[in-house]
Amino acid sequence: MSKPLIGRVVRRLRTEQGVAQQALAARLGISASYLNLIEHDQRAVTAAILIKLTEALGVDIATLSGHSEKAMETSLREVFADQALGSEKVPDVEVAALAASAPGAARAILALYRAWRVAREDSAGLALPSGRRLLMPTEETRDFFHDRANHFPALEALTETLGQELGATAAGMNHAIAERLRSRHGVRVAVGPLDGALRRYDPAARLLALSETLPRESRGFQMAFQLLLLEAGEPVDTLIRDAAPSTPDAAALIRIGLLNYAAGALLMPYQPFHAAARTLRHDLDALAARFGVSFEQAAHRLCTLQREGLRGLPFFFLRVDLAGNVDKRFSAAGFPFARFGGSCPKWVVHQAFTTPGTLRVQHAALPDGARFLCFARTVQGQGRGWGDPPPLHVVAMGCDAAHAGDILYAEGMDMKHDPVGIGLSCRLCDRTDCRSRAFPPLDHRLTLDPNEDGTSPWRFEKG
Repeated sequence: MSKPLIGRVVRRLRTEQGVAQQALAARLGISASYLNLIEHDQRAVTAAILIKLTEALGVDIATLSGHSEKAMETSLREVFADQALGSEKVPDVEVAALAASAPGAARAILALYRAWRVAREDSAGLALPSGRRLLMPTEETRDFFHDRANHFPALEALTETLGQELGATAAGMNHAIAERLRSRHGVRVAVGPLDGALRRYDPAARLLALSETLPRESRGFQMAFQLLLLEAGEPVDTLIRDAAPSTPDAAALIRIGLLNYAAGALLMPYQPFHAAARTLRHDLDALAARFGVSFEQAAHRLCTLQREGLRGLPFFFLRVDLAGNVDKRFSAAGFPFARFGGSCPKWVVHQAFTTPGTLRVQHAALPDGARFLCFARTVQGQGRGWGDPPPLHVVAMGCDAAHAGDILYAEGMDMKHDPVGIGLSCRLCDRTDCRSRAFPPLDHRLTLDPNEDGTSPWRFEKG
């Protein structure tokens, strides 16, 4: 497996903090020439030096890991490979240097590209009949959570205090939340038929109506969301104000996301959940049963365990529908999601749709050699009655294969055996022998021969 090269990250952080190379080398107890080799990725960083770097630069190991830069590098490769831009191929080494050395400039390029795509789509007729432009704030919301490592200490502190006041076990949490809503806010909870909604709150009547179609764990989550909507206003407002979203729609999406986060934190308190995850070896069904939540809620909570000094395993999280649309995405594991196109059909995420309700596990390798343990399962939403297909999604998670020993799902797998080779997307994948390829890569020349038909539907020149 290829190891991340963090030299450019170290050099950028040192420069941003105004620390001379000689001064940082002295703090690390090494020579300036050795630090120079590290900063140019010509020397590996030992564990001892890595710990000293976190102390000297005032950052955590996750910041030095290069995972954020790797994800940004993937997004830049997608941008530069878009033939509609009419630009020459940008070498991978330049893309990597830009992502690691000038992340601000890289983010600006991605923002400009997103704006250009919206303008291009709008000019092609993708505007509403009213003339309003179809601007979706989902990418801005995803960046908000990704940039903060999907961890919000202020909300964790608030929900821990609230949980102590409720004083309930997981089995009694739903009742405790309903009683808090009644006694503190005068809100009555009613379960029954609810056309067109799963939860509806009437502020005038102080009535929280929940659909009778919701299972118990979903009712608990909806009540927790409503309670946090009433009690977490100040920290949520502060987070949104500091983020300064570009549109009201983005602000609204971020607010809902933060309240969902807080609801999950209330139902699955940080320290007990962190301890249970390690004891149960990250068995999602067992975690869901212990905390009275759903499979998806437990999976999402695993991805928020980023507290300094008490981190969980670095997982990525993805939710995708039958059409391949990704509506939730987060990566603390360094998995480089494709931002502007589809993903690999050989990835376990898509295979899980063929076995509904069964968890699928895969040892996968990206073209750069990085290996991941991935697992995925379908989750089904609530239909509105006969004839209305219930929404079906796949929830997928994964982490670096080096952590496989800490995960129950790796049992019985031969992690030393060759993994399944996957790519980010067909447009960016260099694999020449893939029978599942839908499109040729954007930056390679096709080799078309009518006298020969190969196993792969597309043949092209590498290099």
